Order: sequence, then structure tokens, then C-alpha cells
Amino acid sequence: MDIIIRTDASIDIGSGHVMRCLTIADHIRKLGHSVSFWMELLPGNLIDFVIGRGFPVTQQMQSADILIIDHYQLDASWEQQMRPFARKIVVIDDLANRLHDCDVLLDQNVVPHYEHRYDALVPGHCVKLLGPQYLIMRDEFIDERAKLVTRTGKVNRLLVFMGGSDPTHETLKVLTALQHTTTEFEHVDVVVGLSNANRQEIEQICYRQQYTYHCQIDYIAKLMSQADFSIGAGGSTTWERCYVGLPSSCTIVADNQRISTETAQQLGAVFNLGWHEQVTVDTYAVFLDSLPSEREKIKAISEQGLHITASQGQVNPWLQKIVEW
Repeated sequence: MDIIIRTDASIDIGSGHVMRCLTIADHIRKLGHSVSFWMELLPGNLIDFVIGRGFPVTQQMQSADILIIDHYQLDASWEQQMRPFARKIVVIDDLANRLHDCDVLLDQNVVPHYEHRYDALVPGHCVKLLGPQYLIMRDEFIDERAKLVTRTGKVNRLLVFMGGSDPTHETLKVLTALQHTTTEFEHVDVVVGLSNANRQEIEQICYRQQYTYHCQIDYIAKLMSQADFSIGAGGSTTWERCYVGLPSSCTIVADNQRISTETAQQLGAVFNLGWHEQVTVDTYAVFLDSLPSEREKIKAISEQGLHITASQGQVNPWLQKIVEW
């Protein structure tokens, strides 16, 4: 079976769409199907990275059995144009803000009334896969969860990961804040993506401050498992942190992260620091200094994250259903 995945990465879009699509592509390939990507030549794209993972990349639609779309800028009108080329269309979304012409819709996020928010946005025949039981998790996360130890709430090891592109420069804010805190951490891991425009400056700061710098890695689950706490952004990485029981803060860096981050806060699964324009270096510094006094809350956040994602299983079963429907 031939499957095409339509997604993009750029300095503005970020890398999250591509990374979760690579997870899906890896599993589909294990099922014995052919997978290729359709990605545009945007500044900060991850085309070479995808090719390096063994998947061909094109800039035009080709005939396929299944077209998988993970792209906020595409909707029903574009999907209808693809109907002659694909036997089945699968959409990955988490905004619920536009119509779709698809046969399967996947939204892994936990938001209010998630079970029904696509009812008026997709055709009647569309199969809706909604909620945390459909989390798109790489094997590395599943492996790490199987060997987790209970967290104590004490923060010795800190992980800083503000998304692949970090367009609002949160990583630099956090690194500056760390130089003004009274709290000391035994180890600090700083992760960036290839589309992060500040990655060279960040690497230099890490070298000076003796932090461990990581760029476009495939072992983030291991770092999350080792860390005691993470300073992060909203989005799908929030649920990855929850899945391995990593307590974290969330800074909302895009409008599409508001609802899911606020919901995660209401569920007791994160510290929500708020919208990035209101989150300053001082905000991060004060928050970092508060961590030693928040041990019980940090421990509770870890436990709640594990609870919310407890029903998540292997990716393969529902992918198998997609290729069978």
C-alpha cells in the first residue's frame, strides 16, 4: 500500500508536525507499507532530516492509497482537490477550527468536550479517533514508561526544551534566568531543533555555563525520563512529558496551544506560566527559585500526568485500523 504524508516544518511552523508524522511513518513502514512525504521547501524545513530517516520527499501530490495530512493551513477545500489522487484521506488536527473532507480524523489532545468538537466539522462517515488513548508515541517513550521510577519531587536535574524552532526565543530567556537564580541544579540539559535560529548562540551559552547541549536528537524520551523537571512549551510535547511522568511548566508560544495547556493545568498536570509575551526572564527566574518549595506539587503533577495518559497503548493497533478501513 502506498501512503503519502503531507506536512511541513519551518522557522515559523516548527518541527512538531514532522516529528509526529515520522513516528507514524515508522510504524506504517513496520506494517509493510510504502511511505513518502510531501513537504515544501520552506526556510527551516526538515526535508534532509526526513530523507536521512529513509523516507523519500516530494513537492507534489502523487497517486496513493492513503493521504495523511498534518497541517494547520489545509482544510476541506484543499482536501477535496486531493480526492482524485487518494483512495482515503486521514487528517491529524488539534484545533477543531475548520471543515475537513476526510475519512479518518485523529486528535490526541485532552480538551473540554473533545469527544464531540468535530461533529459538525467532518463528514458523517468520518471515523473520529479522539483523546489521549490515541497519543502518537514513539517506541522510545513506550520503552521509557515501562521502566519508570517514582519521582520524589526534588529537582536536581533540569531539562529545557521549548520546541524544535522556538520562534519566541524562550530558550534564551530560560538560560538568562538560570544565571540569576539562587537555586542550583546538578545537571541541566538544553534541547533545540535544527530550525531554531538561535541554536549557535544557545550552544555557546551552554558551553560557558557547563550545560549539556543537544540538537535535533532522537533520544528526548531518555532525557525526559532522567530529568526531575522540565521547562517546556505547550503543544504535543506536553503529553509526551506527562506520558513519562515528567513534571513540567508550560509556556504558551502559539494560539493553538492555549486550550490544551489550560486544560492540562486544570487537570493538575502542568504549571502553566502563561502567554509567552507575558513570560519574562524574571518570570522564569522566580519560578525556578520556587521549585525547592514545591516538592509535593511537583510529585502530584508527575502522578497526574501518568494517570491522564494511562490508557494510551501501542501506536500500531489504530494504525492498522486506518489501513484497513
